[in-house]
Amino acid sequence: MPGPSLTALELAQRLEGTLQGCPPDRVLTRVLPLDEAGEGDLSFLSNPKYRAKAHESAAGLILADAGADLGDRPVLVVKNPYWAFAQAVGWLYPEPEPEFHDGPVHPAARLGEGVRLGYGATVGARTVIGARTRIHPGVHIAEDCVVGEDCEFFPGAVLYRGTRVGDRVRVHANAVLGSDGFGYVPVQGVHRKIPQVGWVEVGDDVEIGAASTVDRGALGPTRVGAGTKIDNLCQIAHNVQVGEHCVMASMTGISGSTTLGHHVTLAGKVGTAGHIHIGNGAICTGNCMVGKDVPDGAMMSGHLARPHRDWLEAQAALGRLPGVLRTLKQKGIL
Repeated sequence: MPGPSLTALELAQRLEGTLQGCPPDRVLTRVLPLDEAGEGDLSFLSNPKYRAKAHESAAGLILADAGADLGDRPVLVVKNPYWAFAQAVGWLYPEPEPEFHDGPVHPAARLGEGVRLGYGATVGARTVIGARTRIHPGVHIAEDCVVGEDCEFFPGAVLYRGTRVGDRVRVHANAVLGSDGFGYVPVQGVHRKIPQVGWVEVGDDVEIGAASTVDRGALGPTRVGAGTKIDNLCQIAHNVQVGEHCVMASMTGISGSTTLGHHVTLAGKVGTAGHIHIGNGAICTGNCMVGKDVPDGAMMSGHLARPHRDWLEAQAALGRLPGVLRTLKQKGIL
């Protein structure tokens, strides 16, 4: 939940910035992306390619640098908008203190009928666990989580605070849901942490393999859609949106804010850039690196990924290259 609100003037004083087009007494209670923010919300512009979104944003105040030129938008001009955003998130969403307790189940937790709890497993305050869910030894489910019915969590699995899991979900050993996203901003040669104040949502009938991780959103949720199957040793970064009935094989890594449609297949060791979209039914073959949007139904291969047929032709041509070079030398061309 958001912490104490701040006025535009208070933010300007703390961040040593200059207000433009914004009443100093405007109250700000949340930090949201440009396309989601309203009058009581703070947002930011640190990448020029989002300038059009900033012009259209209904945000009550936008953090931007002196060269942003946002017309009549309410702006707080600061030297480093990304760092200013990180500080503001910390002020408006202070991280809650962990709630330690002596017993395996916090008195404020609620367990449904038939829940089974293994030795050394713990359940935090205000967490709700649905009927018949099985929690193996050493599992930790933190405070304010919601877990559906008929789930199973294998030894060592961890759900950080606020994680939401649907029905019939299986989470294998040492998988982690809700850990901090990898968000830092360089400030004078030092990597400063961007608070990660979102959460994770997992749909019904999802299976998550051993030692895989799904990071909480920086703002808002990271989502894994219903029916999706995730292999061992996969990484899903903050604010990724995975559609329904997707499949990803071992050692796949999805960078922050990437979106997948439904029925997407990512083979082993696939990697993606951030902020891209992979369309419905697309297939990315093993070891490929996806650096740009992928249309619906496409099959992609290679590094960087390209249409599969183009990649096969390029690999075939590469295999013929030594013979071509020998022929050219024999003819005195080389």
